[in-house]
Amino acid sequence: MKVSTIPASFWRPLKASLLSASLLCCVFACNSAGDKLPVLGEKEVITRTVDGKTVTDSVAHQIPDFAFVDQYNDTVTAKTVAGKIYVADFFFTSCPTICPKMKVQLKRVYEKYKGNPDVMLLSHSIDPRHDSVSVLNEFAANLGVTGKQWLFLTGDRDKIYDIGQNSYMVTAQEDSSVPGGVVHSGAFILVDKDRHIRGIYDGTTAAGTDKLLNDIDRLLTEYKS
Repeated sequence: MKVSTIPASFWRPLKASLLSASLLCCVFACNSAGDKLPVLGEKEVITRTVDGKTVTDSVAHQIPDFAFVDQYNDTVTAKTVAGKIYVADFFFTSCPTICPKMKVQLKRVYEKYKGNPDVMLLSHSIDPRHDSVSVLNEFAANLGVTGKQWLFLTGDRDKIYDIGQNSYMVTAQEDSSVPGGVVHSGAFILVDKDRHIRGIYDGTTAAGTDKLLNDIDRLLTEYKS
């Protein structure tokens, strides 16, 4: 099974709302040291009634509730990451191209924050028909991953694809135009404790992961202050 090349698979997933020069700058360029990380994604307009009056507010994009199964056969939901910063990505265990690069880079994140109760990693398989609980358990063990700080998730394929494209703003879908019929993003997505996306990074490169590591530190500092 093969995926598309890095540039096509990485940029294609970003929603049209992100493809402005200013927002791309927020995603990929370093902000000044004192600035907070931006909250990415389209705001949702909601209408509610307060004291008999209609009030319209806009709320930041937020990762919705979800339910998948990890390599230990435990159900993972939004409650699992409540009060934590986490990094999400999409992969499949038999991927011979960008996934091995991504896992080398994400292992760096795992090693740096191993034992930190405020940081988790969620890797979603886009090939759940093959990537069963036992396959993911073996995959994690071969990476040297122990404990429950880095979880490898499987579940309903459509729900995984949907949360990737509509919530994490990256693509994970079947595509008959590419060898193997599967395309997915090489992005790492940084999510804060309120399930807001605070950064999207090229997970296939050391430079992209260096930026992610820096921004995780900034986000941890933001919560401390």
